[in-house]
Amino acid sequence: MKIIAVDDERRALNSFIKVLRETEPDADVTPFTEADAAFAFLADNKVDIAFLDIELDGYSGLALAEKCKALCPQVNIIFVTGYSKYTMEALRLHASGYLMKPVRAEELRVELNNLRHPVSNKTAPLIRVQTFGSFEVFAGEKPLKFRYTKTKELFAYLVDRKGASANTGELCAILWEDKEDTPAMRSQFRNLISDLMKTLGNINAGDIVIKTRNSFAVDTEKIDCDFYHLLNHKEAAFKLYMGQYMTQYSWAETTVGYLENRI
Repeated sequence: MKIIAVDDERRALNSFIKVLRETEPDADVTPFTEADAAFAFLADNKVDIAFLDIELDGYSGLALAEKCKALCPQVNIIFVTGYSKYTMEALRLHASGYLMKPVRAEELRVELNNLRHPVSNKTAPLIRVQTFGSFEVFAGEKPLKFRYTKTKELFAYLVDRKGASANTGELCAILWEDKEDTPAMRSQFRNLISDLMKTLGNINAGDIVIKTRNSFAVDTEKIDCDFYHLLNHKEAAFKLYMGQYMTQYSWAETTVGYLENRI
């Protein structure tokens, strides 16, 4: 389960995070002391629960909740505050819960067990994707072998899209570097898709690729990926990134610039 916690009082935030991690030791928790940083995070990441202080320095926690729901409609908003006067506003926003400071583990557990939008238990990703340096895909500790080189590049581009879809025309332009789109090229592309689905299916990971008519995407929740860990502010991922990203693909240079601006 992915959780964010926002409170401009660092001591109060640290105290809450301690209780939260004791209650949910397996949760992926990201704390923030500034609303803008939380917004930037939500623009790139889906979260299951947002614990929000209502009175933030220079910002309303209620307004923050509305923005959170706009960016992530299924997020469970739980207000954490020292004031009881905001309960009606919390109800209006369809908040999942309301906790008074200082938060006790028993109270927190009650809220987590009664979420407005229940969080499903997700299985561990079946594949690991390395994007820093050269692009590689692993099933367990073994490299995953694709029949065609371009199948691997196709998968790399979908990983780079971070869950956003790409249509057949866009993918062909990337894979064949803007060469004329022909029926023969489309036939080759279908072979690549078939190879990708067969290779992933052989390790029971075919549902990683989401196909909708003429577009394709990856389910980022089902991939263990260093790039995604960095976007999720995982400290270990920052240590792994050395300024190189999918080095065998020229189109990946745009993402290098994006990463440099985030670090």
